[in-house]
Amino acid sequence: MDKVQKPPAPTMKHIRRWPATLAVCAALILQVLVPTQINVLPQWLLPGLGLLLLLPLVWMNPFHLSRDEPWLRWVALVLISLLVVTNAVYLGGLIYFLNHGSANNGDVLVKGAVVIWVTNVVAFAIWYWEVDRGGPFARAPEHQRKEERVDLLFPQLTVDLPGWERWLPGFTDYLFVSLTAATAFSPTDTMPLTARTKTLMGAQSLISLLTIAVVAARAVNVL
Repeated sequence: MDKVQKPPAPTMKHIRRWPATLAVCAALILQVLVPTQINVLPQWLLPGLGLLLLLPLVWMNPFHLSRDEPWLRWVALVLISLLVVTNAVYLGGLIYFLNHGSANNGDVLVKGAVVIWVTNVVAFAIWYWEVDRGGPFARAPEHQRKEERVDLLFPQLTVDLPGWERWLPGFTDYLFVSLTAATAFSPTDTMPLTARTKTLMGAQSLISLLTIAVVAARAVNVL
């Protein structure tokens, strides 16, 4: 009698904390590179506040998601919101500089646009990772948090392919979703299902569109 093959165990990438931590650190480092001409805030403000919010997250779960505390998720959401709101402020400063500053200063425009666009991709990747189905703890079967509705419908969840039976998205998957949303200005292979995810993806696409189509295109023309 042939033995029934069991589906392979899922990889542990869905409970890794360190990729998201590296992404946050990269986003905070980028804030130091924001040109002073478009930065209406103290240069140290966002990196300093971001590190203060990141420390308890790393302290509780340095590499993998093992300790689940409700307050940790609120800290993470505040940190992400701070990144997104500050990035939007920088975009406003960049547009203001474009209209009222020296339009011939292409270095400031290009540098500012690149920092804003990359921060936009990283910040919303963390957003998607943190909100989809209630967050990484809720998605992981190893933990007891109640899972919410699916926010992002990945193709792997809709097909029955050998080797993908127990697949769960990791941070890299959400980073790819964010990257494609920022470049295509719309969903690609992964569809947003809930209102909150559609709102997030719409906001990300709008920021990306303004940065690329309005600011970066004008900056390239004046170089």
